[in-house]
Formats: sequence, structure tokens, C-alpha cells
Amino acid sequence: MDKTCTINLTVRYLTKKWTLLIILELYKGPGHTRRFSELMESLRDITQKVLSERLKELEEEGILTKAVDATTFPVKSEYTLTESGLELVDVIRGIKMWALKWKIHNIPCGNQDCSACIL
Repeated sequence: MDKTCTINLTVRYLTKKWTLLIILELYKGPGHTRRFSELMESLRDITQKVLSERLKELEEEGILTKAVDATTFPVKSEYTLTESGLELVDVIRGIKMWALKWKIHNIPCGNQDCSACIL
């Protein structure tokens, strides 16, 4: 496959460890927004370094926006899904529906709305 193929580039980007789970965690937040500390708490095994890297990449791709409140100490950073990010959640839901239909060893999921999942 050509290295410049849209599918190749997109799959390589989205399949980085934690990327899709970060998007889903943001989706679950009120207004599709979460603070860094909330993401760290909900994604228990992720390191701060990896979370920071993925959030920066997602911001650069326009999948989320970052808002910094420097009026408090410590400084608070909030991340919110953009329209692009919300459309990506629909793609993730499609993958979930495919997996529930076709994968043999999946545990049945009772949540059709990914915002209700507790991963």
C-alpha cells in the first residue's frame, strides 16, 4: 500500500495506543469536555506523557480543542471534541456495531450509546 494513501495515513494515526479511548472519554464528558486530570483518572493505565502526546496530536488534527484557565493554580486545561471529533465517534460506534455483529469472542454490550459505557 502506498505510504501516502489516505486510508494508510488515517489508520496509522488512529490506531496509536489510547487515541480512540481518549476520544470516547471526551465524548462521555459534559459538553464532550474533560480536564486532563479526569482523563488520567478514567484511563487508569495511561501515563501522563502518553496522554499529553495524544492530546497534542488530536488538537493538531482538529479533533479536539484545548482551553487553558490560567486564573487558577494549578492551571486547568480542558479538552473538548470538535465537530470532526464528534463525527469520528460515529465511526467508532460503527466499528462497535460491526464487532458486536461479526466477532465471535466479544462480550455482548448493552450500551448502544457509547457515552453510557464505563469501559
